[in-house]
Parts: sequence; C-alpha cells; structure tokens
Amino acid sequence: MDILHSIQNALLDAQDTLNQFIKNPNNSRIIAETATLIKEVIENKGKIFTCGNGGSLCDAVHFAEECTGKFRDNRQPLPVIALSDAGHITCTANDFGFEEIFSRPILALGHPGDLLIAISTSGNSENIVRAAEAAKSKQMHVFGLLGRDGGNLIRSCDSYLIAPGNTADRIQEIHIKVIHILIEQIERILFPENY
Repeated sequence: MDILHSIQNALLDAQDTLNQFIKNPNNSRIIAETATLIKEVIENKGKIFTCGNGGSLCDAVHFAEECTGKFRDNRQPLPVIALSDAGHITCTANDFGFEEIFSRPILALGHPGDLLIAISTSGNSENIVRAAEAAKSKQMHVFGLLGRDGGNLIRSCDSYLIAPGNTADRIQEIHIKVIHILIEQIERILFPENY
C-alpha cells in the first residue's frame, strides 16, 4: 500500500469513528448536561479538576488552559486545574506509587460539589480509577471521558461518554472534540454576550 492510500484510509477511518459518535443522540445530551453541570460548579464557587495519562493528560491540560486562558473570546478565567505538576507527580510516584499521583491532590484540594473530569482511553488506568474513587469520597461529581467498554473507571463515574474507536488515537480524537465542544458550550452559557 502506498503512503497516499494509507493516509486516505486513516482519514476515512477517523471520519467513520466521528460519524459513529454523532449517530448516538445520547452523546450530545451528555455533553449538554456536563456543560450545565460545569456552569453550576462554577456558580457555586467550586473547582473542576482534570487528569489523564500520556495523550489524555495532554487533553486534560488543554481543557484547563482553555478555561483559565481563553477559547475564542476574552472572558473571565474559569477555575479548572489540571493535575499535571511534574514535581508532585514524581514525588508522589516515588513515595506512594504511580497509582496515587492523582488521588492525593484530589484528597488535598477537592471539596463537596467540585468536579473531576477523568480521561482514560481504556478506563483501566489504576491512577485514574483511584482519582475517581478519591473524588467520590470527597462528594465530588465524576465525569469520565472513556473508550472501549469504559473499563473499571466507569463504576466510579456519575456520568460519562464512551468514544468509539479501536485504537487510543481514534478515541483521543473524539475526546478532544468533546473537550472543545464542552468549552464552547460553557462559554455560551456563562458569557452569552460573546456569542
């Protein structure tokens, strides 16, 4: 197979994965409900935490920086924290184990009514599962951006989206679309004058 044919196949596969996601009407409803939940968390002076591993951590950081910085137009920063501090991660992994790197800051900083956005393409990353369990122990809401069958993480989520796709990259492509749509909807709700 030549490279141009391979590229065309990759684009068609990505398009097919997105079409599968769009065809499920529950996905749009869950995005709308999550945007409304985030608005309520913010209005109640709560915080949103995000976490993930690898590319999912990059998505978690991207969501946070779009909220504390800006997405499309200038507006007030939103209280979103990505659990991505390298000093904390390496300290905690060294002292307590990699599986505790996200649960410990949730236990330290989380409050009832806060929200954790837990991102995992497999749903089986132990450190994400423990973060969700810690959030539940703090009476926080947990929203999962998941893949495959949702894995073990699904049991600790109050709400979730499962991206279709057979590989982590296709799942992550759906996750980043959901993240961008969520931010746009949050801005539309909180800052309607910008739209």
